[in-house]
Amino acid sequence: MTPKEEEALWRNRFILLNLTRIGGTLIVLLGLVLWHGDFVREGGAIEIGLPLALIGLVISFWGPKRLSRSWRTPPGP
Repeated sequence: MTPKEEEALWRNRFILLNLTRIGGTLIVLLGLVLWHGDFVREGGAIEIGLPLALIGLVISFWGPKRLSRSWRTPPGP
């Protein structure tokens, strides 16, 4: 692998890690809006918003860790 290809690989991985964090944060915000907003019903919908916010937190915190673990050489735990 040439140095330019290696640099592109690491840049793309960095971008993917940050997009995972941003996506998880957007899911959390959507969950909070549904939970506390009047979009689904008056007074908010905790049944939809809370699970969505929790899923977003899991993606935001553990998604990048999982991705970086899958890129490890040699593969480890």
